[in-house]
Amino acid sequence: MTKRSAKLYRYQLPMDSGVVLRGKHLTERRGYVVMLQAGEYSGLGEIAPLSGLSAESPEQAAQQAQLALAGWVSGAPLVAADLFPSVAFGLSMVELACAGQLPVQGQFRTAPLLSGQTDTCLTPEHRIAKVKVGRETPAQDATKVNQLLSAYPDLTLRLDANRAWLPGQAQQFACHLTPASASRIVFIEEPCAQPQDSLAFSAASGLPLAWDETLQQAVKQPDFRLDDLSGAAAIVVKPSLIGSVQQCAALIWEAKASGMDAVISSSLESSLGLTQLARLSHWLLPESVPGLDTLNLFLAQLETPWPGSLLPVQRLTDQTLVWQS
Repeated sequence: MTKRSAKLYRYQLPMDSGVVLRGKHLTERRGYVVMLQAGEYSGLGEIAPLSGLSAESPEQAAQQAQLALAGWVSGAPLVAADLFPSVAFGLSMVELACAGQLPVQGQFRTAPLLSGQTDTCLTPEHRIAKVKVGRETPAQDATKVNQLLSAYPDLTLRLDANRAWLPGQAQQFACHLTPASASRIVFIEEPCAQPQDSLAFSAASGLPLAWDETLQQAVKQPDFRLDDLSGAAAIVVKPSLIGSVQQCAALIWEAKASGMDAVISSSLESSLGLTQLARLSHWLLPESVPGLDTLNLFLAQLETPWPGSLLPVQRLTDQTLVWQS
């Protein structure tokens, strides 16, 4: 058998002081990076459960990863069916990288996350962007969307409400949108807390719906079928919250077969993880623009820099080595 070795690093990267996740300020991002060596081949993969969104804690993920890596070094398969989503994704990604099966080319043109009525980050080649709604009144949100689309005639928008609205508030938002603006909304993610309310809102307003949190919850069920989430125009696939690369790929193929679009999106991974997600998006969804515009929330990158980013790069060898074999 080819000689195998593995290392597990814990990283800590500083975040912008204004980052708020689920009502809490996030001052640093913690996660793990797996390094595999199999003969002359090597690869990296990131395991980054996200507090408030992932069911598993970073400590639980690290313990599970160590057990899987110890088994792999001894000759066992690396990825098992009962792994936490973040562990399954990180290990399946490093396995692909180590085997040379992850294409080098990536989709590094992502949909920027806009914060105002006009945004300096927008360039003429941007045709699609993302806007968070549900943080102001529905009328204010609609006004912001109207003004953005008026200022950029070639732009289309993905909206994300994070389940912020009651059904009546969602309807207020739709009523304040101009018809021209409504026609340029690609989809709105999770407008209401209850999936049935989101479906009803989409049907009544004509605004296409995308599943995000609902998808993450549904895939955990043993009898899950994507057909159970019919009525939406798209799914947002966050691999660190979904599972292995193989599971994400199967989900994307099922969505395409059902007539739904799919978008790969980030869960605040480091630059290392983001670059791999960009490569995965280009591989599985070559015509799709991924939602990976989260690097600007960091104050440093990790090992693999994002093309064009000027943020300083911290090396993996400067992080904490927590396990090796």
